[in-house]
Amino acid sequence: MSNFYYRLLFKRMGWSEQVSIPHRDKCIICVAPHTSNWDFIIGQLYYRSLGRTAGFLMKKEWFFWPLGILFKKMGGIPVYRSKKTSMTDTLAERIKEMERFELAVTPEGTRSKVTTWKRGFYFIALKAGIPIQLYDLDYKNKVIRCTKELMPTGDVEADMREIMEYYKNSNAKYPEKFAIENI
Repeated sequence: MSNFYYRLLFKRMGWSEQVSIPHRDKCIICVAPHTSNWDFIIGQLYYRSLGRTAGFLMKKEWFFWPLGILFKKMGGIPVYRSKKTSMTDTLAERIKEMERFELAVTPEGTRSKVTTWKRGFYFIALKAGIPIQLYDLDYKNKVIRCTKELMPTGDVEADMREIMEYYKNSNAKYPEKFAIENI
């Protein structure tokens, strides 16, 4: 199947990759910009073309029948925003227990323009002791890029500044919906 996804994404749709970071058995895959549902499709096609599967967080409202069954099979993890549970702690513990766990996260948390990114992905990586791989979806040039990996230090502000620096020149599908934080 991975050959099918490869041909579809790279040959048919015209995307290319610029990835210099090795794929890990355990990592957070930070994907930005996130301005369109196409980001999910491109990400899924790319990762499946590698013969890999990554879990992903999605608001619980998307897990209705029959889509919920499909999303769970694809690795979807519903997020219950109204509940005050520590999803970061739960996921970090789950990651520690597993031999392999890759989690794709869009730190903006929505396809709309936001000026403050969510930090959950950072704290999951910090608590689990795993790296964060920075993936950029460059729509202007049709390039999937990952040239930086960050091991969280616990200095959230400094690490987030480094992450924002990486994404500052990103070419979103809808550029008017993308913003990085001023930290």
